[in-house]
Amino acid sequence: MTYTFEPIAVVESPYKEKFGIPRQPGLVEAALGYIKLLPPYDIPDCLDGLQTSSHIWLQFVFHQSLDTQWRPKVRPPRLGGNKSMGVFATRSPVRPNPIGLSVVKFEGIDLSNGVRIAISGMDLLDGTPILDIKPYVPYVDSIVTASNEFAAQEPRLLPVLLSAAVESQCEVYSQSSAIDLKALLVQVLQQDPRPAYQRAKIDPKRDYGMKLLDFDVKWRYAEQQSDSGAHSLYIEVFALIEL
Repeated sequence: MTYTFEPIAVVESPYKEKFGIPRQPGLVEAALGYIKLLPPYDIPDCLDGLQTSSHIWLQFVFHQSLDTQWRPKVRPPRLGGNKSMGVFATRSPVRPNPIGLSVVKFEGIDLSNGVRIAISGMDLLDGTPILDIKPYVPYVDSIVTASNEFAAQEPRLLPVLLSAAVESQCEVYSQSSAIDLKALLVQVLQQDPRPAYQRAKIDPKRDYGMKLLDFDVKWRYAEQQSDSGAHSLYIEVFALIEL
């Protein structure tokens, strides 16, 4: 039996490539974007009453994984790429049906450029097709006794330092837009976007990059020594290159 669905909307996101996107929603509150409704669903009446919800569920397509063959077992990044789990025990984008589920904060309805839902805390790639939108209902969607031993703890956050030039660019950009670029950079990079297998050894000469908003962000990893002699890892953002 086969079912066919068409997108009802498309994501307008600061994340322009897969690398660097937070692995779960809600981890980067400064990530602002839109869900733009597509014809024939771009009717304000479709969103009537959505303002009563603080958060919404989005069902979407992992559109950049469509050409990848699914497997019964996958290697989640959390396990360092060395151990495998059943595909249905993970949130891998490579699935029999590449459909994702994400909860984001509802920020309002914008009618200045079509019919759009303003959202924050997204973990979605720019251009992601949306299949459905549903309101978040706390008394059933939030289960206080729920557990997941595989992902029991939030990821460790790394300190993020911005060069003086990057600080200045962030200030200028934020003055001309509604986006706190510095907060976005810090919240994205402190999640440590590297694959887990690269975290065993620090190469201070290696440059990393990701496309975020209108920039190619460049950073390095380095260690600093505390007064007690302990070493700690931090991220230094040294360049924002306009795309």
